[in-house]
Amino acid sequence: MTEEKMKPDDITFSILSACNHTGLVDLGREYFNTMIQSYKFTSKLQHYGYIIDLLGAGKWDKVVLIRTFLNDQGMNKVPSCTSIEIDRVVYEFLVSDIAHLRSNEIYKMLDEVDRLLEVFGHVPDTSEVHYEMDEEWKEEKLNQHSEKLAIAFGLISTKPGTTLRIVKNLKVSGNFHEATKLISKIFNREIIARDRNRFHHFKDGSCSCLDYW
Repeated sequence: MTEEKMKPDDITFSILSACNHTGLVDLGREYFNTMIQSYKFTSKLQHYGYIIDLLGAGKWDKVVLIRTFLNDQGMNKVPSCTSIEIDRVVYEFLVSDIAHLRSNEIYKMLDEVDRLLEVFGHVPDTSEVHYEMDEEWKEEKLNQHSEKLAIAFGLISTKPGTTLRIVKNLKVSGNFHEATKLISKIFNREIIARDRNRFHHFKDGSCSCLDYW
């Protein structure tokens, strides 16, 4: 890439995501360090999550350094949001959102969803929370992600068996993916999720992407 005078783009940054998925963390760090040395970053980071995922790995001092570097490069994290359409009206949710008029009902359903997920053996992967806090707080943050709030709202707003369709502006997380497979089975719902990479069609406890998200 250096010889061809090419700069990192969506495709090259996705290499970092691939390294993260396959456990090649050291290789991914080597690629990232090469990018730092060879290029000036110009993209607004939807790639931010890839880099934090890969390089953080529970090392909080490393996470702080990475965040500082990316901010200095003008690469600010895009807020995660998820939208769902109900009766031709689009509703948007942020993490831990309480702005909706039916927030009390939504969080009541979310509690029930989380209770059933626990019954079915789902354990949140708290390593996806890139802040230094205790495990209980990490689990709470994971349970209040925008995707789950949108799904909870869909569950209380539609008839049983209705397909839920949601759209997320960023790439879905592994936690969301595993939880939503179970939600589709527990509530007998088809859930179609569109993220920045692909469509996911959840049905009967599985996903059309065959667990490659």
